[in-house]
Parts: sequence; C-alpha cells; structure tokens
Amino acid sequence: MGKARLLVVEDDADIANMLKIYFGGLDFDVDIAPRGSVALEKTRQVLPHLIILDIMLPDIDGYEVCRTLRTSTRTSHIPVIFLTQKDERSDKLQGLELGADDYITKPFDIEELKLRVQGAIRRAERESLTDPRSGLPAGHLIEEQLRRIIREESWALMDVRLNHFDSFKDVYGFVAGDDVLRFTAMLLGEVVDELGTADDFIGHAGGDNFIIITTEDAARTIKQRLKDRFVEEVQAHYNFMDRQQGFVQTANSDGEMEKAPLMTLAVGIITPKQHTFADIREITEMAAEVRRQDTTSVSRG
Repeated sequence: MGKARLLVVEDDADIANMLKIYFGGLDFDVDIAPRGSVALEKTRQVLPHLIILDIMLPDIDGYEVCRTLRTSTRTSHIPVIFLTQKDERSDKLQGLELGADDYITKPFDIEELKLRVQGAIRRAERESLTDPRSGLPAGHLIEEQLRRIIREESWALMDVRLNHFDSFKDVYGFVAGDDVLRFTAMLLGEVVDELGTADDFIGHAGGDNFIIITTEDAARTIKQRLKDRFVEEVQAHYNFMDRQQGFVQTANSDGEMEKAPLMTLAVGIITPKQHTFADIREITEMAAEVRRQDTTSVSRG
C-alpha cells in the first residue's frame, strides 16, 4: 500500500508540527487542521485513514467534529483517536459514546500514540472496513450499504471499473498503480460532492473496482462527468510518449508486444425501477453486467 493518510486536528502549532514531523518520519502522509471546521472540509476533500482529534478547538469542539463524521455516510468509517488535556472519566465516555476508537491524554507518550494509530488502522483493514490504498470503505461497510438500499426506493448503484488498469500496471508498476487508485478515489469524491448529495456513499470494492450509491436523478450526470474528467486527468499518470501515441506497449503471454489503450472508466448504473432485488448478490451482479456493457463515449466538450 502507499502512505497511510493521517489528519491531525490540533490548534497548538507546536504539538501539530511535532506530530507531523514524527509521523512523517514513519512514512505517513500527514495533514494538519487547526480548527474543527477545517478538519471537516479536509476530510470531505481527501479521506484520511485515521484522524487524531483534539477535543479543545477554537471553533467547534472535537466532540462535534466526531459527531459530524459519524453521522455522514462518507466519513463514518474513519478511525478517530481523541487527544486532549482532559482526564475525567465522563469526558472519555462521551468520546467513546460518539464512536471514537481510542482516547489519549496530554501529556502523552509519542511511542504509545504511534502504537495506537498503527493498531487502529490495522484493525480497520483487518475487519474489511477500509481499503489500505484508497482509504475508502470496503468489504463489510459496502455490504451494510447494499443491505440498507435493498429496502429503500429512489437509489442508484453505480459500478465503476478502470479499463486497461492491468496493462498500465504491467508498464508502470504497482506503486504507480496505487497512485491511480488514490487519484480515482479522490476524483469520485470530488464529482459526488459536486453533483450528488451528502448521503451518497463511495466504496472501494477491491482492485480497480469502485461503487457509488446515489440518487436516481443524479446518477447519469455523475457518470458522464466521471468519464469525462477521468479520461483527461488520468493522462498525468502516463509519460509524454504514451500520452502522445495514445497507448502503452505490453507483452502478451507469448512474449509478443501488444498495444493497450490508455485507461478509461466503465460505469454501470442500476436502480430499483429496473428490477426487484431479492438479495445484495443480485444487485452487485446486475450492476457488474451493466458496467461490462458500458460503451458510452466520452464527450470532449
């Protein structure tokens, strides 16, 4: 996996910078938010793998930040470790009741905090809550959302897959492939924020496969915007020569060189208007079949 993304929400600049330097040295990608509102905005833009959250903040307190994160479909899965000077049992209980994963009191042992951070991230991945590359909800959390929508109306499930991703990895390697997965996760978030609703869900089903749960009204617009933006912006992951010629050259099983197109997105959309679903397996299988049939062209403006 690539670097785990850590968001430190702390208004004390000395502590924030110390944590940034320390965890940066452990190969974390560390971002800092000095206020609760900034933390919520940063989390909306790029999902962190874990949040270290101070309770005493200058605008909204850490409890409110945690409450907001836990009530949003998009951020409810992110592990949160509270960091505070308070040492009262009632304060700890309040944080845990809001869904915090852990609680550490200032002054703290940096080695202890490191172990708690690493443990919380490993636990989320082990329980199939998040994908280690994208930080998006995975496994069990996706299943929960599918079980929820099967009882509801007016939803749309979007099955999103990267075409020619394996050919890209063959040429550029796994590290570059993980970069593309993170880029795709960020792109999905940006487009859903722009065209969807606050209750929309984005998940990483594994490998080069993502899902979006949104409304029937928004799905088609989201699909076209995703395909348009992806085909343009993914070119930054190719070198100049491959961009110019519009393909990469890979070896087939016989060792012969073949041309593979640049990556695009295939997107399948299903809604309860089309079919009555008996279980979540039917939903995912039908969405995958529609996605395999997706040949919609990308508009160039």
